[in-house]
Amino acid sequence: MRYKILLFDLDGTILDFDASEDMALRELFASKGVLFTAELKEAYLSVNNGLWRKYEKGIITMQQLLDTRFRETLERFGMNIDGAAWEKEYRERLGTYAFMIDGAENVIKALSESYRLFAVTNGVGDTQISRLKIAGIYDCFENVYVSQLIGAQKPSKAFFDYVAADIEGYEVSDTLIIGDSPITDIGGGRNAGIDTCFFNPTGRKYDEDVLCTYEIRQLEELYDICK
Repeated sequence: MRYKILLFDLDGTILDFDASEDMALRELFASKGVLFTAELKEAYLSVNNGLWRKYEKGIITMQQLLDTRFRETLERFGMNIDGAAWEKEYRERLGTYAFMIDGAENVIKALSESYRLFAVTNGVGDTQISRLKIAGIYDCFENVYVSQLIGAQKPSKAFFDYVAADIEGYEVSDTLIIGDSPITDIGGGRNAGIDTCFFNPTGRKYDEDVLCTYEIRQLEELYDICK
């Protein structure tokens, strides 16, 4: 057995975050009486992505991200709203959706029978755990490591140091991280000395080569990599 410990990113790797996000946003804006136009969604994604990049670089905290993303978005349209209140309702709605990447459920359940699985995610603790439970795969993981709860985020060394110290019997040589982000998953894993598996289902090309141990299009390819 090449690996014993598998670290799985969640959003974009196991959970289809885009589908869950779209449903939660539509419900949120409808409940507030605001028409969720394509222009408004584009603005939200721009603001949100910018804040996440700052968070991953350690420039802002998770709480700052959560409290400001809706406020900054609506300010672009001349609206003054309570960003924290909108965020609370959004996360409650998001936590009820657990759309999954094709093949993810079968792969996770199959691998959990022979390997030690852990989730590693830059998300909000209660939301991510809720979605895993709804998806029916929460019990497949020995533990779920969430940046908000750890106090450090991928790709920081502090995040991976925490995970390594917390997993009993952890050995770098026995560990593989699987994720869809060249920066947070692949870059973070590589800096931590971990073998990396880049999940790139669309074959997307990047400005720079993604320096990973493996690259896969389908999660089922993990069976051959891990055996």
